[in-house]
Amino acid sequence: MRHERIAILDFGSPYTHILTRRLRDLGALALVYPPDVKQEEILGIDLKGIILSGGAGTVYDPNSHCFDKCLLDIKVPILGICYGMQLITKHSNAKISGETKHEYRKTPCQIVDADSLLFRGIKAEQSVWMSHGTHLDTLPEGYTVSAKNAECAFVAIENQSQSRFGLQFHPEVAHTQEGNAILQNFLQICQMSLDWNVASFIEEKIEVLKNQIGQKETVVLGLSGGVDSSVSALLLQKAVGKRLTCVYVDTGLMRKDEMRHVQQAFAPFDLSVKWVDASNEFLGGLAGITDPEQKRKTIGRIFIEVFEREAKATKAKFLGQGTIYPDVIESVGITGSVLVKSHHNVGGLPERMNMELVEPLRELFKDEVRRVGLALGLPEDMVWRHPFPGPGLGVRIPGAITKERIGLLQEADAIFIEELKNSGWYKLTSQAFVALLPVQTVGISGDERTYENMCALRAIQTEDFMTADWVHLPHELLERCSQRIVSEVKGINRVVFDITSKPPATIEYE
Repeated sequence: MRHERIAILDFGSPYTHILTRRLRDLGALALVYPPDVKQEEILGIDLKGIILSGGAGTVYDPNSHCFDKCLLDIKVPILGICYGMQLITKHSNAKISGETKHEYRKTPCQIVDADSLLFRGIKAEQSVWMSHGTHLDTLPEGYTVSAKNAECAFVAIENQSQSRFGLQFHPEVAHTQEGNAILQNFLQICQMSLDWNVASFIEEKIEVLKNQIGQKETVVLGLSGGVDSSVSALLLQKAVGKRLTCVYVDTGLMRKDEMRHVQQAFAPFDLSVKWVDASNEFLGGLAGITDPEQKRKTIGRIFIEVFEREAKATKAKFLGQGTIYPDVIESVGITGSVLVKSHHNVGGLPERMNMELVEPLRELFKDEVRRVGLALGLPEDMVWRHPFPGPGLGVRIPGAITKERIGLLQEADAIFIEELKNSGWYKLTSQAFVALLPVQTVGISGDERTYENMCALRAIQTEDFMTADWVHLPHELLERCSQRIVSEVKGINRVVFDITSKPPATIEYE
């Protein structure tokens, strides 16, 4: 079974992620491709339609994106959005001009074609989100106008005989009143089955994994306890059973009781896991290092050495990774091909170990990964865990890393997370943690003077982790966290709350 799909060519639109999600929410599998993708790379019996995204450039800019115009000859419906609309009409010899003013706003428009396929069942007066600096001056041959407004004669155009459609606005943005209905009409034009969901994904993915790995080969996967690697492990187990070996590396920089927690979560699944305590190797390698970049590189180097050693012992041909779709499409450059971010998971290992990469979650967004995890029976507290950085607590301890400082941070962090969960705020934040600062302050404990460590609470909310806002936690909750930490964690006598967004700050401290 292979799902029908919509191919989205991304010309640099800030809304590509949103467009992809809107289509998936409607039951259509949408995949993003770079603008210079070749016809043969996206062709297939499962291709039902193509969408050309918006973008910041103009089609007459000599530095504009490369585009294989042969894609317009593919016999599937094509929808152009803003820049994509201009691209379609340029190849139909229409005239496109720059504007005296750019239009980035919500604006009314009127549907003027009662026979429009894109606007079927949608009332005539609509509000749409315009975002453009050039406009169409002439209508290409074979096209009709389906929507307009006072400032733009060609808000939407159609060539029904060729199944080519253009929109000067963004239907995927929430400000467009009937955006989902417009996209749903396009999917009907494409004759999509609209059967993309978690259950069908699991069924299809297991078959894909079986075919990729074969009947005899083995797989090794780095199990971190995060949702991505955990769900990847369960999918691979469904596909290959005992031919999967997971390797959990305890770096000594994990959350409090992390290994025990992960062991308990996976006990019902009968996974084959190698539990490796490498904390002494990491602490030894980090001794005396205070430079943030050197710490990251040291932790990464030791992790690869440990994982490579353990993975080679399994003699596996395949290396499983928890790559998810944002990792992929964030790396789709407008002039390059798809690349997974170099820091993702255990980057570099496939080349070092001559292994073939297998990525069960490569097509999924984070919330889709969580839904798959729940469907596979993963405990809710594992499914909804906040992200944890690859270098672990190493990037939350500015300055020297010692066993004592790690212990202090683990205890304080456990209290903060426990209070967030008890208050209901854990699921309302994207990521929350404690950082142990390289600062000691004077305090009073009982009748005694103390000179101990300061820690910072951090809680952020974000859609994509590229930008983030700090979460306005209730004062009563912050007070309770502070009181518990200074009374229960001997060695910390002051707690502060970080109210810095990203940018200018980063999410982690190092």
